Amino acid sequence: MSRFQIARLTLLLVAISVGGAAYAQESVRAELGKPLQQAQEMMRAQRYKEALAKVRDADRVGAKNPTEQLTLDRMRGAAAQGAGDNATAAKSYESAINSGRMPATDNVKLMQALAILYYRAQDYAKAQTWIQRYIKEGGTDPQVRALLAQTYFLNNDFTKAQKELQSSIQADEKAGRTPSEESLQLLVSCALKLNDNSAYVQAMEKLVGAYPKKQYWADLVNRISSKKGFSDRYALDVFRLRLASGLLKSAGDYMEMSQLALQAGFGAEGKKIADMGFKAGVLGVGAEGPRQKRLQDLANKNAAEEKTGFAAAESAALASKDGTDLVNLGYSLVAAGQAEKGLALMEQGIKKGGLKRLDEARLHLGVAYASAGKKDSAIKAFKTVQGTDGAADLARLWVVQTGTPMN
Repeated sequence: MSRFQIARLTLLLVAISVGGAAYAQESVRAELGKPLQQAQEMMRAQRYKEALAKVRDADRVGAKNPTEQLTLDRMRGAAAQGAGDNATAAKSYESAINSGRMPATDNVKLMQALAILYYRAQDYAKAQTWIQRYIKEGGTDPQVRALLAQTYFLNNDFTKAQKELQSSIQADEKAGRTPSEESLQLLVSCALKLNDNSAYVQAMEKLVGAYPKKQYWADLVNRISSKKGFSDRYALDVFRLRLASGLLKSAGDYMEMSQLALQAGFGAEGKKIADMGFKAGVLGVGAEGPRQKRLQDLANKNAAEEKTGFAAAESAALASKDGTDLVNLGYSLVAAGQAEKGLALMEQGIKKGGLKRLDEARLHLGVAYASAGKKDSAIKAFKTVQGTDGAADLARLWVVQTGTPMN
């Protein structure tokens, strides 16, 4: 909870306390009423230290009845909180709540204040107690609910923190609200503390889905591609996802992706990446400039040969016993700018069957649809990808990436 929000809460508690005191004036003796009335005016003017002194003057009157004591506790708590005397504020609020004489709505607000006071004092056990009472009594402020998970985390109870965060995030999602970035970051931190890579990836996927920042994407893509069992065969596919996520930056990135595309037989894609590197001013400069220019020349040559061979390649692919060549040719056509024909061939190849790596073909179909701007079809294709070699992991990230704009 920000300082601004805490300040607003303090003003609200002042209003509650002042209102409560005014309501109870006829039950408060004159010798208490005068300093309390003065304290009210001081709190309205945000002169909290002076107000607290006046409340203490009123407190010196002996033999107070329950209404007088409650009024003093409420006003002392608000004045003390405004003055920065958190210990006095907490003690006063607890006394007021435990009196059992306050309206339920006021009770909840004081519980909220107590939770924040103990959290700021790093007394996380008491903060947890009051947050739980706040929730039980009907408090609904998501900022307070978020504090509960933070108290668990700061108290090194990462399992409880994770469980609480998952619950609150699910509630947000069910209600159509976007979970806060802080809550999602804390969920990621819980997974790291628990050394739970699966939970980490799931949390990061939620984080990039709601807040698609490049640093989050870089972390997530690196984590997925380095996990045990992830096949080296998907190195080019990792670069494709990095490209879509705005993560291709260095000359080495452009060079390696272009080379991998050329090696895989995708001349147009290799040319596209090399050209992007030159256009961005990353390639073609410095000591490596001549070598990078040779790669671009090779990519241009391969792309030109690929284009002239499309017709013959299509005839051979149609005659093939399985759909692998149709899928690969279709992807090449999409990369070369012939999206409609290429996508149709890829769909035809998958339907033809006999593919040794069906999930890889489905992944590439999704990437092709995404590159053609057909998001719904891309997501539909990605959701059919299965397996444990990395294809399904990449497809799941593509679903997130395709459905969210980049920041």
